[in-house]
Amino acid sequence: MTRHPLTRRRLLALAALTPLAACGAAPADAGRLKVAFAAGGSKETLDPAQVSLFVDQARAKALFDTLVAYNADTSLRPRLAESWESDGSGTRWRIRLRQAAFHDGRPVTADDVLYTFRRIADPALASSSRQYFAKVDFARSKALSPTELELTLTTPDFEFPSGWGSPGAEIVPAGTTGFTAPIGSGPFRFVSFTPGGPAVFRKNESYWDGAPSIDELEFVPVNDETARVNALLSGQIDYAHDLAAGTAARLTGDGRVSLLEAKGTTMQGLILRLTQPPFTDPRLLRAVLSGVDREALNRVALAGRGEIGNDLFGKGLRGYAAGIPQRRRDVELARALVREAGAEGLAFAVETSDVDPGFATAATLISQQLKEIGLTVTPNTRASSTYFGEIKTKGVAALTRTATLPVATFLNQRFRTGGSNNVNGFGSPEFDALMDRAAATPDEAARLALFGDAQRIVHDSGGLLAWGFSTWTIAVSKRVSGLVTAPPNTFEWARFDRARLS
Repeated sequence: MTRHPLTRRRLLALAALTPLAACGAAPADAGRLKVAFAAGGSKETLDPAQVSLFVDQARAKALFDTLVAYNADTSLRPRLAESWESDGSGTRWRIRLRQAAFHDGRPVTADDVLYTFRRIADPALASSSRQYFAKVDFARSKALSPTELELTLTTPDFEFPSGWGSPGAEIVPAGTTGFTAPIGSGPFRFVSFTPGGPAVFRKNESYWDGAPSIDELEFVPVNDETARVNALLSGQIDYAHDLAAGTAARLTGDGRVSLLEAKGTTMQGLILRLTQPPFTDPRLLRAVLSGVDREALNRVALAGRGEIGNDLFGKGLRGYAAGIPQRRRDVELARALVREAGAEGLAFAVETSDVDPGFATAATLISQQLKEIGLTVTPNTRASSTYFGEIKTKGVAALTRTATLPVATFLNQRFRTGGSNNVNGFGSPEFDALMDRAAATPDEAARLALFGDAQRIVHDSGGLLAWGFSTWTIAVSKRVSGLVTAPPNTFEWARFDRARLS
């Protein structure tokens, strides 16, 4: 056995803040932490399997819990799972649960885990997390006791536990079908929520990992970054999420706030859809990869506070193929490829949005750079509330970002044939076979080497131009303590249960 121990833009944004100004100093709010995020509009849900924006993930983290969580390097730490082990083949996994309870007092059991994973794997739900549980043979998986279960896989996978900590894998009570007033096992209990509006949660006194210090947690939707910062500086909120690099530079040294900066942790990329012209022609894919100036993008779009990318996800993480030579801008090669393809003057749009504070600048700069190689590229701005859903099917090129995930998880989602987030339309039997071989390899070093081979394939032909890694910046009021710098998706990120108010 292998053992594993333990925008609506500025006007509506400011309108959303109006109630805060009226009650910010009231004694009743002394124990309420107010956190401001860009929101997703009227389609928002508290269903953890349907998360798409960081605000969704933060709300899910407050209400629910996962079996495991990611450390900063994507190694795993136990949460609801106290321990887990696999058989020698990597097809049978036994999980032991800790003593934990849902908000209504029911214990978290093996049946709840089985129900949750079966629900996520159901294609009808269309959860972006379904990839993690596609190999589970639920007919042969079972609860061994209230606190122990066995999951049987159709094929070996020694990376299987990595999926248990992903956004969307939060455990819900067996039989749950509605999430208007959800019951979870997380550090906060549901009080109220309006899609596209505020959410209020109250501390869970019986939380297995210790009750939060704050009495209440309020999520405030503020899509406009300037409005988020102004609200923080005026004391209307306590926490402003996801700030641009230039904003972070301006706030450095401001005695009213503290900055939590996770350096180079969020991939900034350009999706190039391989199933649609012009990127059905590999020469034009290569031309764009060669024509973009990654150093200039870091210098301008990230204000020099990020790191350049090499068209691969996960720089610095376990399994990242650091040995692949850095791709540099080659204007002459790119121009030659455009001419060879007969595509001089070819026009297409780059989809962008204010969902990320650096996207607009990046889209403009990429358009200017590609003009130098003979392409006419125009930014097309989409609404932040629906952006990531829309770019799955619309457009031929789109800016994207991805926070910290295990490298293997990202590769399976983004590049595997039929992958749940394979919006670039990549398909390669050789890549799929390498990923299968890696998953079936018990030795970690050998497994990671195979993941490296898979990355060499997608580096050239995967349809992802990962131009940089931005520094993830959050600004927090000086009256808040207990929050630490952490990459999104990891254990320490958005740990509002650890916050304290002076």
